[in-house]
Amino acid sequence: MKIGFDNEKYLKMQSEHIKERIVQFGDKLYLEFGGKLFDDYHASRVLPGFAPDAKLQMLMQLSDCAEIVIVISATDIEKNKVRGDLGITYDVDVLRLRDEFLNKGLYVGSVVITHYSGQLSAEQFKAKLEKKNIKVYLHYTIEGYPANVSLIVSENGYGKNDYIETTRPLVVVTAPGPGSGKMATCLSQLYHDNQRGIKAGYAKFETFPIWNIPLKHPINLAYEAATADLNDINMIDPFHLEAYGETTVNYNRDIEIFPVLNAIFEGIYGSNPYKSPTDMGVNMAGNCIIDDEACCEASKMEIIRRYYTSLNKTVRDNTSETEVYKIELLMKQAKITTADRKVTAAAKERAEKLGVPTAAIELPDGHIITSKTSDFLGASAALLLNALKYLAGVEHDTKLIKPEAIEPIQDLKVRYLGGRNPRLHTDEVLIALSLAACSDDNAKRSLEQLPKLKGCQVHTSVMLSEVDIKIYKKLGVDLTSEPIQTVRKQY
Repeated sequence: MKIGFDNEKYLKMQSEHIKERIVQFGDKLYLEFGGKLFDDYHASRVLPGFAPDAKLQMLMQLSDCAEIVIVISATDIEKNKVRGDLGITYDVDVLRLRDEFLNKGLYVGSVVITHYSGQLSAEQFKAKLEKKNIKVYLHYTIEGYPANVSLIVSENGYGKNDYIETTRPLVVVTAPGPGSGKMATCLSQLYHDNQRGIKAGYAKFETFPIWNIPLKHPINLAYEAATADLNDINMIDPFHLEAYGETTVNYNRDIEIFPVLNAIFEGIYGSNPYKSPTDMGVNMAGNCIIDDEACCEASKMEIIRRYYTSLNKTVRDNTSETEVYKIELLMKQAKITTADRKVTAAAKERAEKLGVPTAAIELPDGHIITSKTSDFLGASAALLLNALKYLAGVEHDTKLIKPEAIEPIQDLKVRYLGGRNPRLHTDEVLIALSLAACSDDNAKRSLEQLPKLKGCQVHTSVMLSEVDIKIYKKLGVDLTSEPIQTVRKQY
């Protein structure tokens, strides 16, 4: 994939811009961090060249003046809300995030439980954190939020919340996911600081939508596709247009909440330092795009991937068809179809020709490799072997794993473990390949090619098992599947 984004320029420009914003507010800034601080693979896919941990690297440049506050909603704790990308609950992710930050040398000051109204699960989580000597603060549900400004900006609103003790000029407020209450946490702190005579400010750091590129740019359309489940909509910021006569892009939630934010700022300070939602942002990503065409192409492929993700979720009854319809509309706006993704077209074409499940992968050199289901291997497992052989320079007809080594595994699965499908999954194939590599040079060289699969595109003609999906995810492969289940369980 062609590089379209200058990551080094981004790190330098972004950290300098945040330092300037700190100074603007008297050396105390609450910075709401939207999106993911690390493992931001969406950004790295649509902005080729953007490092998945770029925001974390940028923050590490500010480590001497920054502390992190992690926010989690009591309602998310109660619902056992799960991060879709990692498969872990939000409360577990709070501990994971804290450990990751500490391991990078960043200071984590505390955890804030928002939307608190006495939930037992939240109390238990608070006690669990306090046993680990982690400071925990409670922020309460405010009736009529966010419209009831007179209550919000009062001792019975923000004033009721615990005051978060912070020691550094930059307070980064982050969370496991959206809707956790990051903005309200920042504004609550502004209220309390003002009561204490401390001049503090608020800013928002979100990569998408990118404010200084066109509204219907594929990068911004890809963001809408990524947040189709939240029903986020990119819009021209009318407040910025009115104030400056300049067209910028923001999204509906920030634009809708701005009049309320304006009233809250006026209630705390007497005036609002910002004239628009765009003013609140500090994102410099749009200034670091060096190849617009490369980013456009990458973003179009991301929209197609998101479309298949939503289709698969619909089949599994994990989302409504509305999400699919929205992404279909975005595809029309971007003037693309699923046929524009090479691996999708290759897998579907071979499946139609052979009448069996198939798969296709696009390798780093642009070469397309395909596979099909056989008596021994599922299509996804066979695809791995075919791709690894190609990368290792091994002849396609060479057997990396001998049939006599596969048969005992099949026998184990069916006879002793009660399985119905004797074919090997991707994890089983990789274990068998590892064993073969002990005595076979071709297998050894093929196994060593696994890191080269990271970032490759894969499409399968049927939906895969959770086991296969997890293996591909661990390999860093961008996987999509046709919304067709080979076996439909009704329980």
